[in-house]
Amino acid sequence: MSGNTDVIVIGGGYAGVMAANRLTQRDDVTVTLINPRPNFVERIRLHQLVAGSHDAVVDYREVLGEGVRLVVDSVTRIDPAERGVRLATGGTLGYDYLIYAVGSGSADPRVPGAAEFAHPIAGLEDARRLRSIVDAAPATAAVTVVGAGPTGIETAAELAEGGRAVTLVCGGVLGPYLHPRGRRSVARRLAALGVTVLDGPDTQVTAVTRDAVELGDGREVPSEVTIWTAGFGVPDLAARSGLRTDALGRLLTDETLTSVDDARIVAAGDSAAPSDLPLRMSCQAAMPLGARAADTVLSRIAGEQPAVLNQVFAGQCISLGRRAGIFQFAHRYDVALWFHIGGRPGARLKAIVCDGTVKHLAGEAGKPGSYGLHRVSGGAKRRELLQARRDEAPATVEQAA
Repeated sequence: MSGNTDVIVIGGGYAGVMAANRLTQRDDVTVTLINPRPNFVERIRLHQLVAGSHDAVVDYREVLGEGVRLVVDSVTRIDPAERGVRLATGGTLGYDYLIYAVGSGSADPRVPGAAEFAHPIAGLEDARRLRSIVDAAPATAAVTVVGAGPTGIETAAELAEGGRAVTLVCGGVLGPYLHPRGRRSVARRLAALGVTVLDGPDTQVTAVTRDAVELGDGREVPSEVTIWTAGFGVPDLAARSGLRTDALGRLLTDETLTSVDDARIVAAGDSAAPSDLPLRMSCQAAMPLGARAADTVLSRIAGEQPAVLNQVFAGQCISLGRRAGIFQFAHRYDVALWFHIGGRPGARLKAIVCDGTVKHLAGEAGKPGSYGLHRVSGGAKRRELLQARRDEAPATVEQAA
């Protein structure tokens, strides 16, 4: 391709910022990042924002390359035929390539009363509202956190460490990703903080009221502040734009992260569903996916065949207040191992991870192309799963022409 190439990146989270920065390797590529907020949100610190130990935002000047144009706006529709996006404030922007990195947020809770009386935490505005509600609640107020994934565990621990009376309703297993050894370690720390953990098959929430959470076994848990962390959803922008998505709304792509409908649209982060076999929603996956998406676009500009996905996971890192944490190690294909690091060393590792994400983005901004994608193959298990799917159903996802 000759001449200048315009690339739009929709979404300024971990994947979008990484992709935008990496694209500036070429002087003949104009990069525009569209994001509804003027600051970068450290989503992995939102539980700290709620508890008052961090504001969870970073100025884009610290993480975004000078060659990236930032447009503070929202995209209401993508027009693949015209290669343009419509903005909420009016007008359109054209592109030669588009990277779809809209991220994820709280899923719409279908439990009766949850939308009215429970408070989500997945977005900056959600977390800020919740911070005000927590601050206004009496010190003795009963706080119930629904959902025992990383966000639920971290929020419960952070608030309990600050002196709040917290109940964590798991709706099943505490920390489903964790190895049983890691799970026991987390349970001990939560108990030491005074968190009441309700787990097991009968702890599914069946209703939320103004002052209680009702469980499947008939119990009522008193709750003056109910925090909802159960499940994530993605924006419906792709579906509204006529692009194929998976059941959750993530953009369907091939293994190069290219849309199955349009070779000029590439996805990254939580909103991508490569081969309808999406990776775990996480910062750990988002930044490599952002880098891979940028590399796919750069390869197409250069007339080269893009590389396929080759994601490697290290595990899961969870803070348990400011003085403890856990790093749960995992196989490269993202299944937990028996080994973990807990306590204060776990807290230090979590702090290193949180600081490291911003440093990686800033490093890519200063030296585009410097972020190293994993060279060790972690894709053998994924290839097995994809082959099994092809064997079961011949009409699988294929790259669009």
